Amino acid sequence: MAIRREDVLYEDNHLIAVNKRSGDIVQGDKTGDVPLSEHVKQFLKTEYAKPGNVFCGVIHRIDRPVTGLVLFAKTSKALERMNAQFQKKEVRKTYLALVRNRPPAQEGHIKAWLRKNEKLNKSFASDKEVPGSLFSELKYRILAGSDNFFLLEIDPLTGRHHQIRCLLAHIGCPITGDVKYGDRRANTDKSICLHASELRFTHPVSAEAVHIKAPLPAFNLWQIFVQ
Repeated sequence: MAIRREDVLYEDNHLIAVNKRSGDIVQGDKTGDVPLSEHVKQFLKTEYAKPGNVFCGVIHRIDRPVTGLVLFAKTSKALERMNAQFQKKEVRKTYLALVRNRPPAQEGHIKAWLRKNEKLNKSFASDKEVPGSLFSELKYRILAGSDNFFLLEIDPLTGRHHQIRCLLAHIGCPITGDVKYGDRRANTDKSICLHASELRFTHPVSAEAVHIKAPLPAFNLWQIFVQ
């Protein structure tokens, strides 16, 4: 879907951050669907009446059914420097998740070995290392609870395939709507209740601290916890 000005969370000469909707893919894949990166290019071309090609570098990705903050580079310099920050784990990412089952503790640290099955596009967790697996970990804390749902803040410490989805399912707390990882029913809008909420990083050119936040989607389950 086309990018609107209200979807833009942050923009300067080097970076643009947008609030991704569920169903959008960040980068082109085998489906052939138009990716978010191309929609951002079109937005920049139209917004600033730019002739010719527009540069839009993909810095990181979030899964198709996930909502929230995605950061793109408007210059090759910014792309290279932001890629380096992500590789060195200098970028702090925060997610919000809704789960139906209460986690075992108010705050927790989940560690497991994840093995990706390419055919199923799914990761499987093991408490011990197995051939082809990669170590994965995250920290969580319960922010709020209702009669049926718990709102979690997630701090991913590694960057593995479907790691938040898989690790929460591993402790018996699949994300609401995520039937691939064990939730009992899909959300009506085909989303899962996982939201890329915040990014903190050092600006690749000015070296200033940047903190960007993405508001929660309007999907009614999230609104239980919106003040």
